[in-house]
Amino acid sequence: MKTALGRELPDFIAGYGEVKPFQGVSSGSKLRTRKAVALTSVFPDEKKVFKDLEEVLDKLQIRDGMTISFHHHLRNGDYVLNMVMEALAKRGLKDLTVAASSIFPIHEPLVKHIENQVVTGIAANYISGPVAEAISEGKLKKPALMQTHGGRARALESGDLQVDVAFLAAPAADSYGNINGVQGKSACGTLGYAVADAEYAARTVAITDNLVAYPACPIEISQIYVDYVVQVESIGDPGGIVSGTTKITKDPVALKIAKLAAEVIKASGLLKDGMSFQTGAGGTSLAVAAELAKVMRRDHVTGSFAAGGITGYLVEMLQEGLFRTLFDVQCFDLKAVESYRDDVRHQFMSASMYGNPHTKGAVVNNLDIMILGATEIDLDFNVNVTTGSNGVIMGGSGGHSDTAAGAKLALVVTNLLKARLPIIKDQVMTVTTPGESIDVVVTERGIAVNPQRADLIETLSKTKLPLLTIGELKALAEKITGLPKPVPTSEEIVAVVEYRDGTVIDVVRKVL
Repeated sequence: MKTALGRELPDFIAGYGEVKPFQGVSSGSKLRTRKAVALTSVFPDEKKVFKDLEEVLDKLQIRDGMTISFHHHLRNGDYVLNMVMEALAKRGLKDLTVAASSIFPIHEPLVKHIENQVVTGIAANYISGPVAEAISEGKLKKPALMQTHGGRARALESGDLQVDVAFLAAPAADSYGNINGVQGKSACGTLGYAVADAEYAARTVAITDNLVAYPACPIEISQIYVDYVVQVESIGDPGGIVSGTTKITKDPVALKIAKLAAEVIKASGLLKDGMSFQTGAGGTSLAVAAELAKVMRRDHVTGSFAAGGITGYLVEMLQEGLFRTLFDVQCFDLKAVESYRDDVRHQFMSASMYGNPHTKGAVVNNLDIMILGATEIDLDFNVNVTTGSNGVIMGGSGGHSDTAAGAKLALVVTNLLKARLPIIKDQVMTVTTPGESIDVVVTERGIAVNPQRADLIETLSKTKLPLLTIGELKALAEKITGLPKPVPTSEEIVAVVEYRDGTVIDVVRKVL
């Protein structure tokens, strides 16, 4: 069978199941149900707190073949996933599926559990580091499931992804399981990706290094969803939240790209009072935000909201009055953590509220402007942020597909060349985000507008911006670098890439 993008897929993938091919951004069924969750009750004389992890694992009676989940708000400083998996491995468990919202280099110990078949399945929105490399090498028994942030929440709520036990890293928790992310030595800010796990897992365990007096204040995830609480010495290092750049780039090429992107946004007519905005945490993306801030100050523009994973730079824009509020699903640095704790204008959102397409309206639907990155782009504007130029998994959608689908103007900002390789290809190696939801590609050597946006082409053609077709940008890059050699792969599927609605948009094959 083929997707709407022409990608060939098998009808059935062993370890994944029946394949429903991607049929377009808006083609997903509108009729969806939330699963009924089997309830357990805690009576007045029962206690939830356990003295250590081993005691709570005795109570849980985890069996071979179960699915356990984790959230990633401590990012590359998370200790909980490794701690729990080591304890389960020592118990001789096998064939477990790890459903982590994201996996980082700190989770390298998972590789040995994959090799020993303690773990045979992984579901995540983003995977980087040694675990990604192990999956790409075909070490995981079943294909990894790669989802979007909104798609994961949708899957948990619908029952497509069924979790037996969710382990929540809780910077603060009380004796009844009320938790928040803003207190204690491991404060990480919002816990937006943990909400669906807490609500829809068969059992939920809060693991904390900061057991506070009842009731916790504030309460971010309620006691009504938490079965057990266990205190440990440390759940992580909040310094690891800042994994990757969260500073504005000083690279002159990237700054040129940012200025061009800001000019595109201004010319689009969207940069006006009440506008909404989201950007990633990369240096170029933040430089675009800085350029927009200059225009907003000069023209006295006040935006309605900025959203997504929030950085200190967006906090500064809020404090300056450039936005009325922030919607935050995860904090990207410690300044954002402090702002979320102290400023009522800095608001919480769950992953479902953020990007789930099967709700009564996600925040991404109200985005005006979205700034995106790319590993590769093709002539149909499809974007790859899942695999690198060598074909190895190096990331994943996260909120990329969710925000592109919702925003009125989705811009990809990127160097035309990376590591002396052209960024634009005939076809991307892996489709993460479909081209129909990408409006503009901005590079230092020119700007390409998706032909589907005839209105935008007409508007921008009246400016002095360097407009080229996507094909002309590709030819310009190849004139400098030559044609890159294709990456050879086998037929073995090592990962399945789902679009936000649960359909399969592509697969990742083992690199030879």
